[in-house]
Amino acid sequence: MRPDELPGIAFDGSIFEAFYREYVESVQRFIVRRVDDPHLAADLTAEVFVAAIKSAATYRGDGAPRAWLLGIARVVVAADLRSRAHEQRVVRRIEGRRLLESDDIARIQERVDAAAQARLLYAALGGLPDGERAVLELIALDDLSIAEAATALGIRPGAARVRLHRARTTLRDELKAEDSTILVRPMEVSP
Repeated sequence: MRPDELPGIAFDGSIFEAFYREYVESVQRFIVRRVDDPHLAADLTAEVFVAAIKSAATYRGDGAPRAWLLGIARVVVAADLRSRAHEQRVVRRIEGRRLLESDDIARIQERVDAAAQARLLYAALGGLPDGERAVLELIALDDLSIAEAATALGIRPGAARVRLHRARTTLRDELKAEDSTILVRPMEVSP
């Protein structure tokens, strides 16, 4: 999808369908690395696309649509994690289960299982400051470039590079100190 077509997802069903088909797997991969309940993953994926429709008119075209969408996904996941209202979580899970077919649950469960090691590394990232962790996740886990990660986070590429360097250094030191077997693949630092 071309960036200039993205605002059309809010009012043109065919543009939204093409947008959804192109990015749903990226969004689900992003989410299942952060949550382990397939029903919650399905609910959050839907919330990401609803939020994208609502904010499509504000898309400035500064970056790739995928980076913009993963920025929305990050906000949606963070908002869900902050939500502590037990009744709201129960209602969302019940509604999500009613909408899912058994083959949908199996497919999402396979993605949850496949992302188990990514979630272990993600747990190790918990000690990093939010800004550093966010840049590292978007680059290492979601395969965005530094420029795309900066766009998703609303910061400059130079700031993203600094955060990435700090995050990698801190994480490397922590993993060495723990003598962990988790391997962090080398990441290229390029604009």
